[in-house]
Parts: sequence; structure tokens; C-alpha cells
Amino acid sequence: MSRRRAHEDDDSDSDDGRSRSKRHRTENIDIEERLEKLILKVGDKSSASLESNLEGLAAVLEHDIANYKTKIIRILCDVVIGYPDKMTVYTTLVGLLNAKNYTCGGEFIEILVRDLKDVLKACEFEKARYMILFLADLVNCHVVSASSLLSLYDNFIEVCLEDNIPQTRSDWYVHTVLYTLPWVGKELFLNKENEFNKLLVSIQSYLGKRSKTHLHALKVWSSDSPHVQEDRLDCMWAQIKHLQSNAWTERLIRRPYLAFESALQDALQHTLPNIIPPSHHEDALYPLPVVVFRMFDYTDVPDETTVLPGSHSIERFIIDEQLHLTLLLNQYERKDCAATLLMFKEEKIPLNYMIIETVFAQMFRLPNPPTVEIFYHSLILELCKLQPSTMPIVLVQATEMLFSRLDSMNTVCIERFVNWLSYHLSNFQFKWTWEDWSEVLKMDPMAPKAMFVRELLTKCLWLSYHKRIVEMCPDEFASILPAEPRPKFRYHAPDDEIETETMPELMYSLRLTKSIKAKCTPEDVLDFLKEIPNPLDDSVEHTHNPLAIDVFVQTLLNLGAKSFSHSFAAIAKFNKVFKELGSSDEGQQCILKSMYDLWSDHQQMMLVLVNKMMKTNLLSVSAVANWIFSEEMMRDFTRFYVWDTLHASIRKMNKQVNQLQLEVEEMKDKKEEAANKVNDGLDVDENVPTEDDIEALEEKLDIAQSDQKNLFLIIFQRFIMMLSNHIANSETHGQEVNTLWFKWALDRLRQVFLQHHSVVRQYNNTLETLLFTSDIDFHILTVFNEFQALRG
Repeated sequence: MSRRRAHEDDDSDSDDGRSRSKRHRTENIDIEERLEKLILKVGDKSSASLESNLEGLAAVLEHDIANYKTKIIRILCDVVIGYPDKMTVYTTLVGLLNAKNYTCGGEFIEILVRDLKDVLKACEFEKARYMILFLADLVNCHVVSASSLLSLYDNFIEVCLEDNIPQTRSDWYVHTVLYTLPWVGKELFLNKENEFNKLLVSIQSYLGKRSKTHLHALKVWSSDSPHVQEDRLDCMWAQIKHLQSNAWTERLIRRPYLAFESALQDALQHTLPNIIPPSHHEDALYPLPVVVFRMFDYTDVPDETTVLPGSHSIERFIIDEQLHLTLLLNQYERKDCAATLLMFKEEKIPLNYMIIETVFAQMFRLPNPPTVEIFYHSLILELCKLQPSTMPIVLVQATEMLFSRLDSMNTVCIERFVNWLSYHLSNFQFKWTWEDWSEVLKMDPMAPKAMFVRELLTKCLWLSYHKRIVEMCPDEFASILPAEPRPKFRYHAPDDEIETETMPELMYSLRLTKSIKAKCTPEDVLDFLKEIPNPLDDSVEHTHNPLAIDVFVQTLLNLGAKSFSHSFAAIAKFNKVFKELGSSDEGQQCILKSMYDLWSDHQQMMLVLVNKMMKTNLLSVSAVANWIFSEEMMRDFTRFYVWDTLHASIRKMNKQVNQLQLEVEEMKDKKEEAANKVNDGLDVDENVPTEDDIEALEEKLDIAQSDQKNLFLIIFQRFIMMLSNHIANSETHGQEVNTLWFKWALDRLRQVFLQHHSVVRQYNNTLETLLFTSDIDFHILTVFNEFQALRG
């Protein structure tokens, strides 16, 4: 009994020990979570002052640093990337901790520098920029020495001296250095003036030698009136020179560490370890150059109590950057984004004007906006809801200004302008002063303003219905209103039965209609279509029957004309018939032509149906590309839906290649993981891919990449042929080459290059060798050279 009691006592002690250990772990987790919440919330809106919150938090962290140092340092390193909008708050916090615990400050610097090296190697340049700005601001908090920061900058500027690198690489390192100077420039000037001036001279020398071939391709407007469109680096350099002329003093950056100057000034500083930029490699994709977007100047702001900062003032740079950062950090929460934008506290600036300019700057950015366009559309709506008495006034003014500058606006930006305004008007019952734009009625239909209004009305139709669009427009707009979206069915049966019998194609369509309504099978339809005689030359064997295709496509899609869903159901049911009829490229061309003939007055239906057929593999992307450049489509060549269709086909092809590349990589990783398990004597799953599996998938990938390359070759070859013919015909007849049509076509060629630049660059050598040779007209070759300069 005694032994039993002793054993029970041991078990009880053991259980108590496990319980205490579990409670201890739980308490640790609770404390860590509490610390994380405190760190993340500091700097948010609070009843207490920011200084008192920072002082209290620093005291809490100092107390817990002995037990939770690793966790605290990790959280502080994470907020550098996660909360760049509160950067100066966290640099102040790190400064207070470093003043009390020099070792802790050193470990933080060591980990942050290690993270910086990792993100630079991974080409995560946005994260790297946040980290470098944080390190720079730590100089202001007496955590990092000014001399070691200048050494880091010198290493970055030395990248400009490297051979055989793209300009985008050196641009990024120079831009990153310039970007930090509004925060740390004064401290460097006061403590290391000579070294700092040498750095600025090196930067100025680099900027004077840069190529700007890319500039025209990235401009929203081709004209520099009324606002000069500058390369971002040039504009930033002018703003930094303005800051230098003011003794590196600005008034907008929040600097909470100034309140703790007495506590920070005697702190020991750390020397940054030597940070060498990783070597360039071919797979590295550096951020693209940017052209600064300007819409307003001080004369556009009617409120005399506010002044819009000049384009080259440092205040303009700081406010622009804070607004851009707010958009990027809140791009998935439009309501939070709108509220945060309007909370900007600077009272002497026309905030609404700067917000609208920033939103349009991102929406119109070339080649692609930072996020999806619908975010900007919905954000503007939220801004109007939050400030209904002032924001719509600014927005109307901006819209009229954009309209007045359409003649020099890039085609892609005109398209984005149409997309936004149609969406915006659809939320306000399409109310607009349409009479103010009646000037377009007398213009050439190809004129940008006339094209804009016509496409805007078409997009409004997509978001409404035809009668509504007719009612909202003045009567004089009848000539440019979109046609009622009805099918143009060519096989309508006449009232006279005798006439029907004399027109066999009508008989075929009527019989097919009856069969489909009687719920026939796809096999029945195929058997019937084989009875239709082929109108093509009998002496040659053909892979398609254009009459059978036209009868089937027109009849089936007319039966499904009631809605998108009806059309989808019809295509799905007779998928087998479409595949049989479109087994050749010629057959697919006939399918597209018949669909166009039926739905030429309903562009939205055409776009949706072509996308559906591509997704279900009834149409190849190359067939769609050839159709867009066909003679039948020339009358719609400048219409926006055509280019929506083309880019949808390119995106589908790119998505297929990317998916196969991912599958190959995953399969290789699984095989490698299984091999490692075998070496370690562990069990292996049964579904480990074999070499044959990998080879089969790689073969699919090779085919897809070949199709992708072929697609771009088709598109660019067709562009060259079409533009060259236009140039030759114009010169032959003594006419002007630079017509409105020619401008639209060149901009569309430029759009293909820019929007898909990361894919097209893989085939750069092929394009340069086969298509864009030196004997091509300089108008076309200039577009190709601009594309090459983009990553050059």
C-alpha cells in the first residue's frame, strides 16, 4: 500500500509539473500576443499623445526584453515592411530601446540587415526600399551612424559603374538613395557634409548620362502642355535640389523622435555592416521607370486659403508619397482607404485635388496600374460619399480637364478613362451635361474626343439598357449612339413558303432550328451538317465547310440570344459540334466570322462569347488573333472591344504557360523531396512523379511556350504588315502618313509590347531578328526600341 501511495504521489507531482509547464507556455503566448498588439497599435489614433504612448511602450518592452527579446525584435523587424506608413514611429521606438539597451539595438540592426540582404537577393525591391528608409531614419534617432549609412549609399551608387547591366538596375539603387534624403538629408549634411556632397555629385553625374528612350512610351499625354511630364528620377532630383536649397529643412514629415532628443542624443550608435548589392542576373526584374503624372497646378484651385505645392517642391513629393502609400496599403479595403486619405492633417493644401490627382496617377500609370482598375473606380465613389459637398466638384473639374486634353492622351489611358467614367455614371443614373460635349458631333469619327464619347456611350450601354441610354442623351447625339444590341440573323424565314424553298440555306437553318427545339443530340446535328454541300472548290480537299458552319453558328447563337446564360448553355450542349467544325484554323475563322455577322451590334456579347469559347478550347488564341487582323474586322479595328478581346487571348495563353511551369516545378520538388526521404530511410508516398511524368509535362510546356511565341509573332507580323501597307499607300498617293487611324494603330502596338513586356522580352532576340529589322519604317521601329529601353 505504501509503495502504491508513493507511486500515486509521484504521478501527482508529474501531473502538476506538466500542468505548470503548460500554464507557463500559455502565459508566454499571452504575453507575446499582448506585446505584439501594443507594438502594432502604437501610432494609431488615441486619446493620449503619441509621445506618451511611445514612452509607455518603450518602458513595457524594456521590462520584458530579458524574457522576450527574440519575439520583440522579430515583431519590430516585421513592422518595417508591414507598416511603412508609421515608419518614424517605429524608428523612435527602436531609438528609445537602443538608448536603454545598446545590445538589443545592435541585435535589431543585425537582423534587419540580414533581412535586407535576403529581400535584395529575392528581388523584392519594394520591401528593400522600406527597410533602407527605416535604416536611414535610425540615423535621426542616434541608432545608426551617419558615416556607415553613407558607406551603404556609396555601395549603391557604385552599381551605376557596373558593365552590361540594365538601366533599371542602377535606376532603382539611385532612386532608393534619393527617396530617403527628405528624411535623413539634414542629419547627413550637418554631420558629414563633404562626404554627402560627393554622393550628390555622383548622383547628378549619373542622371545626366541616363537614356530616356522609354519616356515617350510611358507618358499619359504626348504633349508637355500644360504640364511637363518628367521621368520620376529627374523630378525627384529637382525636388531634392529644392530641399537642399532650403538647408534640408521640410515641415511635413512626422518626426516623433524630436520629442525625445534629450534621451536619444547620448545613445551609442551602431555601425552598419558592409552591405554589397547582389550581382545582377538575367532573371532579375527591377521596377520599371515611371513618368510623373500631373493634372493640376495652383491656378486650378479656386480656394485661396490653400496652395497647391509646386511640382518640384519637396512638399509635393512628401504628400504625393504619403497618398500613394495609403492607396497601396489599403488597396483591398476601399472604405478604409477613402477614410484614411481624408484624414491627412495638413490644412494648407488643397487635399481633395491632390487625392484625385493621385488616384488618376495610379489609374493611368503605364504600362499597368499598381492594382486592378475597379479599385480606383470604387474608391472614387467612396470619396464622393464621404465628402458629397466638395469631392464631386473637384471630380467634375478633373473630368472636364481630362476631356479637354484627349487629343494628346495615350490610347490606353483613354480606354481607362472610359472604363472609369462609365462605371461612375452608372452609379448616378448616368446624369451628365452631355450637351457640353456636343462638339464631337462635328468631328472626324476617329478624333480622340469623338472616339471617347462613342466608346463611353457603348460602355454605358453595357452597364444599362439601350432605351435608357437613348433617353439620357440629347436628340442630336442620335448619330453616335450605339445601335440596339439585337442579333442580325441572316436566315429569317420569309412569309412566302415558295421563296423559302428556292433558298436552300434558309431550309437548312429552319430544319436545324426544329431539330434543336426538339432536343436533338450533337451527333444528330453533325449528321445533318454533313448533308449541306460545301460551296468551296470541289477539286481541292477542304478541312471546313463555310456554309455548314455559318448555318450552325448563326442558328444556334440566335436561339440562345436571350441572354449570356442561354448562349453559354447552347455552346456547352453542342460543344462537340463546335470542336468538329473548328478542327482547323480556317474553320475557327469561319466560326468567328459567323458570330461577328450575327452580333456586330452587340460588342459585349461578342467579347463574352469569344472568351467563353477560348476557355472551353473551342477557339485557339492564334485563330482569335488572325480574326482580329482579318479584312472583315478592319471597320472595327479601332473599337475598344476588339482590343479587350485580343488581350484576353494573350492573357489566356500566358496563364496556361505559367500554370504548366508551376506544375513542372512542383513535380520536380516532389520528386526531389521523395529522393531525400529515401536517403534518410523514411517512407515515401505512392504518388511520387516519375521521370516519364516530368518529361511528359515538360513536353506540354514546350508546346505551350511554342504556341505563346507563335501568338506574339502573329500579332506583331500582322501589325507590321498593316502599318507598312498604310505607309506605302500614303506615300504613293502623296497623303499624310500620321493620320488619326495610324496613331490609334501605333498606340495599340505599343500597348501589346508594354502590357505584356515581361513575356515578350523572352522572345526579344527572335523579334529583332525576324520582324523588327533595320529596314522597317522608323515609326514602327521606334515603338520596338521604346519597348527594349523599358528594361534596358
